[in-house]
Amino acid sequence: MATTADGVRHADLILHGARIATMDPSRPSASAVAVRDGRFVAVGDADEVMRLRGPLTRVIDAGGRTVIPGLNDSHIHVVRGGLNYNLELRWDGVPSLADALRMLKDQAARTPAPQWVRVVGGWSEFQFAERRMPTLAEINAAAPDTPVFVLHLYDRALLNRAALRAVGYGKDTPDPPGAEIQRDAKGEPTGMLIARPNAGILYRTLAMGPKLAPDDQRNSTRHFLRELNRLGITSIIDAGGGFQRYPDDYQVVEDLHRRGELTVRVAYNLFTQRPKEELDDFRRWTGSTSPGRGDDFYRMNGAGEMLVYTAADFEDFLEPRPDLPGAVEGELEGVVRLLAEKRWPFRLHATYEESIRRFLDVFERVDRDVPLHGLHWFLDHAETISERSIERVRALGGGIAIQHRMAFQGEYFLERYGAAATAATPPIRRMLEMGVPVGAGTDATRVASYNPFVALFWLVTGKTVGGTSMWSPENRLDRTEALRLYTVGSAWFSSEDGRKGAIANGQLADLAVLTADYFSIPDAEIKRLESVLTIVGGRVVHGAGGFASLAPSLPPVSPSWSPVRTYGGYHVARTAPSFVHRCASKLAGLLPGARPTIADGGLFGVRGCDCFAF
Repeated sequence: MATTADGVRHADLILHGARIATMDPSRPSASAVAVRDGRFVAVGDADEVMRLRGPLTRVIDAGGRTVIPGLNDSHIHVVRGGLNYNLELRWDGVPSLADALRMLKDQAARTPAPQWVRVVGGWSEFQFAERRMPTLAEINAAAPDTPVFVLHLYDRALLNRAALRAVGYGKDTPDPPGAEIQRDAKGEPTGMLIARPNAGILYRTLAMGPKLAPDDQRNSTRHFLRELNRLGITSIIDAGGGFQRYPDDYQVVEDLHRRGELTVRVAYNLFTQRPKEELDDFRRWTGSTSPGRGDDFYRMNGAGEMLVYTAADFEDFLEPRPDLPGAVEGELEGVVRLLAEKRWPFRLHATYEESIRRFLDVFERVDRDVPLHGLHWFLDHAETISERSIERVRALGGGIAIQHRMAFQGEYFLERYGAAATAATPPIRRMLEMGVPVGAGTDATRVASYNPFVALFWLVTGKTVGGTSMWSPENRLDRTEALRLYTVGSAWFSSEDGRKGAIANGQLADLAVLTADYFSIPDAEIKRLESVLTIVGGRVVHGAGGFASLAPSLPPVSPSWSPVRTYGGYHVARTAPSFVHRCASKLAGLLPGARPTIADGGLFGVRGCDCFAF
């Protein structure tokens, strides 16, 4: 075993020449780090860290770039997202409806029967230059023969005529409870499915489409995890989801874990799938598994985000707030009492203050008999939570996981509830001031985008993806505060605080090297950030530009017609390098303050311009 002159083992990896934001209060910044056995063993300047260099140490020069701890999404649906990623045409970040429809038309032409083209969330019409939804006529014109399903937030889905035939919706198909199948004057379905406000019809209809074969699901999950790595994500907490059954739908991610092919750390929550039988589900699960079971890469985290179906307060801001049924307290208390007795952490979807008050009444009753402190239980979303309810959460030892859902539907909330209500929705600043654990995430992939830098932009500016200002200045976070929620803050929600989230000695060696300096670029450019080098446990899992050769290769996207082969995931405005180089000098002369730049990693851009190329 190779050691230094002082008898200390050499590092496996050293990264130097960096501007490191550690998130460690005892040493907020550094220029170099050393990693051994998957953990940070030295954080400081190059002179002190390089003492751990040995003949087998991999040494990487960051070229002066900004380095942050690996990002941790505390609420995302990665298991489901991975199984379907290669099936989906992503409109996340696409700048215009014209572009989106062109992508839809081209994908429909290459998609073989009986497969569908699916656009499943992550976008808002307000991101488009046209600032409108596609029409059914436009979708039918783009894809006259291939089934198309386009999901918009939690409120509606658009199906073309071919998709209506594929799912069998006709004149005699009844409206499900809490939903509407829109019809024309003759009573025939138009293709618009509307949540009123129950989104069940949207997800049940989507589930009717063909699935990927098992080998393609494995390929899909690997490519989705690599896409998250590209955006600096190294850890997630999976919140379960409708039609995501345990353990069957977890076999692919478990197989990747066994093979050593997971590139994102996964903590997962178990989400009941059977209304009125939720308590039976949790009795069975508490007898067969336990929180923390697994390792640092794949571990069981607890229960939720659905605990009982009567507690679902759907966040469709196009519809009035739903009143929960009277049965919710009794059903919820049975499940929460069981979980508290078994010492299972739990999470609960909770949008509205009116629902949260009722949930907290239940939690306080249980707490009198079985204390909740120490469970790392928490509420998800909490957009309209009151200060009094935040106090009650704190008193019970709970936390609040917030997501940037409002960045995608803030315009609807503003129209329904007004500017005063929107100014602190959710009231993140008060949560932090009152000492409640807060973690950040996205709720991707079916509502908001999985891009963490869009979420960080929202936390810093209080603006939607369409540019609408929501928050008062008092509710906005500075960039360090926002980053802390996505790193140190999120670690609490998987009971891993102190083990991950900071670049500090002894913590898991997860980090991301960014394309630009998060702390100094203009606000609008935060959304465009990516990672050029992502490291998980001291292992390179993603590299771009000059770092590309350091990352392991992936098999080609499968199946061959997958939208991911053509478009990738989150939209990146790419311009052919030859064109960019031809126009760089001209652009630099025309745009005030613009200047051509070529970064060390091969990222070319014109400062003040939106064109980039790798």
